[in-house]
Amino acid sequence: MGNPRIAIIGGGIRGRIFAETTHHHVSAELVAICEPNPTRAAELGGELAVPTFESIDALLASGAELDAVVVATPDFAHEVPAVVALEAGLDLLVEKPLATTSQEAQRIIAAAERGGGRIVVGFENRWNPLFRAVRDQLKEGDGTLVSQRALLQDTIHVPTEMLGWAALSSPAWFLMPHSLDMATWLSGAVPVEVFARGVRRVLPAAGVDTWDRVSASFAMSDGSILDLDSGWVQPLGKPSVFEFRFEVETSQDAFVLDIDATGARRATAERTTAVGSPGHDHRGRPAGVAADMMRDFLDAVGGADLDLPGAAHGLLITRAIEAVHRSLETGAVQPITS
Repeated sequence: MGNPRIAIIGGGIRGRIFAETTHHHVSAELVAICEPNPTRAAELGGELAVPTFESIDALLASGAELDAVVVATPDFAHEVPAVVALEAGLDLLVEKPLATTSQEAQRIIAAAERGGGRIVVGFENRWNPLFRAVRDQLKEGDGTLVSQRALLQDTIHVPTEMLGWAALSSPAWFLMPHSLDMATWLSGAVPVEVFARGVRRVLPAAGVDTWDRVSASFAMSDGSILDLDSGWVQPLGKPSVFEFRFEVETSQDAFVLDIDATGARRATAERTTAVGSPGHDHRGRPAGVAADMMRDFLDAVGGADLDLPGAAHGLLITRAIEAVHRSLETGAVQPITS
């Protein structure tokens, strides 16, 4: 195969990262971007000198030659472009979660089976070197896993300003797949049942009809427990738009990771903020875990043999978050089908 030919479906924040990463990759070609917002499409297409299309159907109808697509649409809008791409025989990188219902996820997987394409699900924290270091040390150690805990939360800016579709999602769908994927990746265990509680006060009062916070306790297949807490109504005065703390406890070790803590702060007369890592390196190329993930996907499409999160795992995470929402609705423990 020559250089992989890639199209990006969705020109928002995430789509821009994936498009720029492909544009700068020495062994890949950015063929097109699909974005229904004409202003956004013109801006991104003009910057990267590629044609834009309103939809993946229009792109494929143009006769463009492709090897893979990246679906960077909102959580609830993955199925249609994913199925179209996979039925055309293309490889797929899809943002987490794979889908927001198990039925949609299964239809995406069935399309891959019909078309022969590969599915990679964008659980980007696997590319964080801190998580990789902990995973390596857990593998080398002799301790028995006791528990894992994760706090992943956003400020209220995310559901009220950054996302126009927050009412169609929840902190469980938008945030918890990151934490749950990481817990399974670190431990090798899978969730088997869950009990969840939640609060709906702040956002519904602001006209966004979704959960403010969701806490979920999972029983894992290895006998350990996993507690996940995600919300998105933190005050705007927080140092960072997100906070991510992850803890792992074994019979011999305890790991604590403060992922949002960069070690650098900026203070002004109004507030103190965290100084995050730059979004681009010294040569203008996208930097960070999302860009690293995208580069590995491009290399995999080009033939590299890489261990990337696939469709079966994506379906498991979708089923687990569905069970979280069933528990919220029923007030009862819910089983998780693997």
